[in-house]
Amino acid sequence: MEKIKTAVIFGGHSSEYGISLQSATSVINALDRRYVEPLLIGITEKGDWFLYKGDTSRIIEDRWQGEDCVPAMMSPNRSDRCLLAFENGGITRIRIDLAFPVLHGRNGEDGTVQGVFELAGIPVAGCGVLSSALCMDKDRAHRLVAPSGIRVPKGKVINIGYSESDVREFARGIGYPLYVKPVKAGSSYGISKVGAEDELIPAVDAAFGYDNEVIIEENIDGFEVGCAVLGNSELITGEVDEIELSHGFFDFTEKYTLKTSAIHVPARIDKSKSDEIKEKAKEIYRILGCRGFARVDMFVKEDGEVVFNEVNTIPGFTEHSRYPGMMKAAGHSFTEIVGRIVNLAFEK
Repeated sequence: MEKIKTAVIFGGHSSEYGISLQSATSVINALDRRYVEPLLIGITEKGDWFLYKGDTSRIIEDRWQGEDCVPAMMSPNRSDRCLLAFENGGITRIRIDLAFPVLHGRNGEDGTVQGVFELAGIPVAGCGVLSSALCMDKDRAHRLVAPSGIRVPKGKVINIGYSESDVREFARGIGYPLYVKPVKAGSSYGISKVGAEDELIPAVDAAFGYDNEVIIEENIDGFEVGCAVLGNSELITGEVDEIELSHGFFDFTEKYTLKTSAIHVPARIDKSKSDEIKEKAKEIYRILGCRGFARVDMFVKEDGEVVFNEVNTIPGFTEHSRYPGMMKAAGHSFTEIVGRIVNLAFEK
């Protein structure tokens, strides 16, 4: 049987470039070489595309750029379904059967790269253009989920040129502490927990460094949980995990070092609450049109109410990341999950 030529896309023109290198290395190593032939496509922090022919270990060390790289671009022609590699003074056409983007944040997790491959008629592992874009947009995701009856935080979107007095008035209405976030960013970049009014405007201006829209959002008293979801029409979930914080919030440093926080999987909640979270996660996943895989994050308030936070359509994907950890707790190995994601991409 001919192997599935699978383009694994890593790096990216994003503040989360380095995280992608780690996730992609794990995915590449987990692909079953009996059925899959990886084709490695690296995108630099400046946004340039290359076919990478070197050793996989150099990706995670960020030493992949160099002599083993060939400038490349996707052909948009559906009849081609190929990567165009510019080498030896000519163009080499390399067939692609499947695209597996392992990119985090903007210009990769937001539907842009998915659109390149969908335009070319190449199946994409994971969420497509629309669901990727919606899930990256915290405000629009909340607006779509709220009518289902699932609680979302109170929030207000502001744009460049905003009225400081209007922002302060809204903040007083929802109370402090509160959160200021870029509407479209990942890994907690640009997010501030604001405890007093004199911190508000500096936090808003800092968030504008990551996006052209910023959301001010109420603080939810309680703790954060996540639920790994896998599938297209038929969905399975991992065990719910729980983030235990000693102080502050789950920012970039805590997400990738767990310096003062801990992740419990399964979460320290009873079965009925865990089942409720899993069902809500699947409902949110369907409302936002997700496919393949995604991690749905929520809060559990002190009174037990579940509040939707966000969906990560390409969550961290090392063997020690939250998504694989939740799936492992439910009895699914990392290699099995990667194989299922590949197969799901070919379902209509």
